[in-house]
Amino acid sequence: MSESTSAAPVVLDIWCELECPDCHQALSDVHALRARYGDRLEVRLRHFPLEKHKHAYAAAQAAEEAVEQGKGWPYIEAVLARTAELARTGEPLLLDVARELGLDAEEFDTALIDGRHLLIVDADQAEGKAIGVTGTPTYVIGDERLDGGKSQEGLRERIEEIADRLLAGRD
Repeated sequence: MSESTSAAPVVLDIWCELECPDCHQALSDVHALRARYGDRLEVRLRHFPLEKHKHAYAAAQAAEEAVEQGKGWPYIEAVLARTAELARTGEPLLLDVARELGLDAEEFDTALIDGRHLLIVDADQAEGKAIGVTGTPTYVIGDERLDGGKSQEGLRERIEEIADRLLAGRD
């Protein structure tokens, strides 16, 4: 997935859903962490659509289609920037964002109909439930789970402490 470096990067899994306003707020932390660590920190979005958001499941599938088409993170960030609009308009927004990014919107529509990405979304959600994820965003780094659904106050600093410790152990 990434070019090999002297050591594998530390992995930060973010259990997220694309209709979640708290996940939108978490993007600033993701940007700061990427700026600080570069390729030493691999940030992975894991799907955890919540039942209270009726378009989250479709959005997760659309995000996987964006990954297939080579623009996963740009798509994820564009949808997260419009969580309120997604709540109002649903799937048409998912296709609009695909078009705006120059992706094949017809293929997105087909993917949402044929469910080709359901297994990925379901597997992420099942794994999240198995490790105790109950809301979004939830971060997992090393062997620690940090719940951002209640409050994101101080979470970036905590993630940095863990990442610094894990990276120091590799030197």
